[in-house]
Amino acid sequence: MNQDWITTARTLSQALPYLQRYDGAIVVIKLGGNAMGSDEAMDSFARDVVLMQQVGVNPVIVHGGGPMINDMLSKLGVQSEFLNGKRITDETTVQVVEMVLSGKVNKRIVQAINGQGGRAVGLSGKDTNLMICEPTDPELGFVGTPVNLNPAVLHQMHEAEIIPVVAPIGTGQNGETFNVNGDTAAGAVASALKADRLLLLTDVAGVKDDSGQVVTELTAEHIRTLTKDGIIAGGMIPKTETALDALSAGVRAVVILDGRAPNACLLELFTDHGAGSIIRA
Repeated sequence: MNQDWITTARTLSQALPYLQRYDGAIVVIKLGGNAMGSDEAMDSFARDVVLMQQVGVNPVIVHGGGPMINDMLSKLGVQSEFLNGKRITDETTVQVVEMVLSGKVNKRIVQAINGQGGRAVGLSGKDTNLMICEPTDPELGFVGTPVNLNPAVLHQMHEAEIIPVVAPIGTGQNGETFNVNGDTAAGAVASALKADRLLLLTDVAGVKDDSGQVVTELTAEHIRTLTKDGIIAGGMIPKTETALDALSAGVRAVVILDGRAPNACLLELFTDHGAGSIIRA
């Protein structure tokens, strides 16, 4: 008998406890723009998400799209600056951000999932008032912090066996449009759903220590120490802040992992090996 088939069968058998463990669980996956990569990588991610749903997991995808936003702003000749890992967003920029995220990026993910036999529907935080925001910081302009989540539509989609794909665009109390950091949005959604897992897919292998090695298991105290020492910096700060906020809101665990690695989500959920850095309360 072909050795590859034997290996595949053994892998499926070993995954049984994990399949049982996550049956009915809500898993929120934040897909970063850098992790989307090629069409092949997108198709692989979509196939993994469809498989997760097929074995009883309820996935919710929240995506970013920083590189795509940068490309469009560059084409339009709009300057863009960052403060503490977050994009300073004026009125012109927020219109471009919404166009790119709710349009091009969101529909690409939806099409990829549907192309693998799933049933995905795209929406933004503005739909059904899913994500009500307040301004994060006057210096950041139209950057919002979610203050009220209305996840009923996500539960309804899961009941209908539909995979939600959420663009991180929020609405204000007065109808403003807010650009929400993708990690922050994913954490808010996971918190509102009391998700079993929040997976933050990025373009690094995980949280690294002062020697550059990935730390596979972290506590809140460890994260605060690494941040204070300047080892956690830049774009990793919103991710670890999101993790701590989500854990305090009832999410069971958060994992920061390399979304460019093949089958990263499946490795994390359904094998002993896991992937990236797991953060528990």
